[in-house]
Amino acid sequence: MRIQELTAHLESLAPLHYQEPYDNSGLLVGDPNGEVNQALISLDCTEAVIDEAIRLGCDLVISHHPIVFKGLKRFTGRSYVERVVMKAIKNDIAIYAIHTNLDNVSGGVNSKIAEMLGLQQTAILNPKRDLLNKLVVYVPLSYAEPVRAALFAAGAGHIGNYDECSFNVTGYGTFRGGEGTDPFVGKPGEQHREEEMRIEVIYPVHLERDVLLGLFEAHPYEEVAYDVYRLQNSHQQAGSGLIGRLEQPMPELEFLGRLKKRLDATVIRHTALRGKPVSRVAVCGGAGGFLLSQAMRSGADVLVTADYKYHEFFDAEGKIVIADVGHFESEQFTQQLLLEIIQKKFPTFAVRLTGINTNPIKYYS
Repeated sequence: MRIQELTAHLESLAPLHYQEPYDNSGLLVGDPNGEVNQALISLDCTEAVIDEAIRLGCDLVISHHPIVFKGLKRFTGRSYVERVVMKAIKNDIAIYAIHTNLDNVSGGVNSKIAEMLGLQQTAILNPKRDLLNKLVVYVPLSYAEPVRAALFAAGAGHIGNYDECSFNVTGYGTFRGGEGTDPFVGKPGEQHREEEMRIEVIYPVHLERDVLLGLFEAHPYEEVAYDVYRLQNSHQQAGSGLIGRLEQPMPELEFLGRLKKRLDATVIRHTALRGKPVSRVAVCGGAGGFLLSQAMRSGADVLVTADYKYHEFFDAEGKIVIADVGHFESEQFTQQLLLEIIQKKFPTFAVRLTGINTNPIKYYS
């Protein structure tokens, strides 16, 4: 298949529009129209991973973390980033990264952590704003159903776990075609009154082009009357972190034991225990300290994340337990998640997990 076919599916689940401003997700090396026969999945794209891809005959590396975060001005091999890119290009290996856009969607990185910990009734901890628009369009009654169907097919009409959502109200519109027009009903130069339906649908901003194209193709009018509104609503399916509930409350030490075992963590750094059972748990793969206040407001007993600094642990103030499992440890199962996503959509495509532990942090015990 072509690289673009595979990446388009990944981006339909984790749109690039959802990545953080500092991030660099997407196709970093390679031709989107190039053929891909076998892919290798890793958390990081290192020289050892590229060597593994060469040895296994993989022509695409899919990593969670981008190898390139900033612009590169020269390629002399002085840094590991330059060497990885140079080796990938020399050996015709494409590199694709799916980072904070996969962090920020329901069903993504944090959902995988929640699954590993047995959390239920999960929800986005800090939903994002400015990701939704509303379309209002006026359609003759006889075309209302085809236009609605076209909007739904383009991705409009999703609210939480519901789809094909719309609001409809009937009224009438007036118009008069000028010279050179070819109106759907009525005659140029004469005012016409038509019974119409006002259709309202919500859609993600990144789908606007598809939604409007679907509208224009299905709508019978020569000039389509429509409005687009930017919404301030939070997108409940996109945002940072996740919060859920354990099936049964458990003592703090028992929960830490589960956390260490299920996330295969070498060590867990945590704040003082509060002597209270753990029921609600907030999680964020990678550096999630910025979510502490949201976790506390959401009633979480524990925040599971990584990359906490010494003084930041004081911010718990006895109101929550911060459990730092390590960056690699919190995100390592992202590799399995990507494997599952790809195999479900492309069951005959050759994709495999790296055999290399890319964690740059080593532990002495």
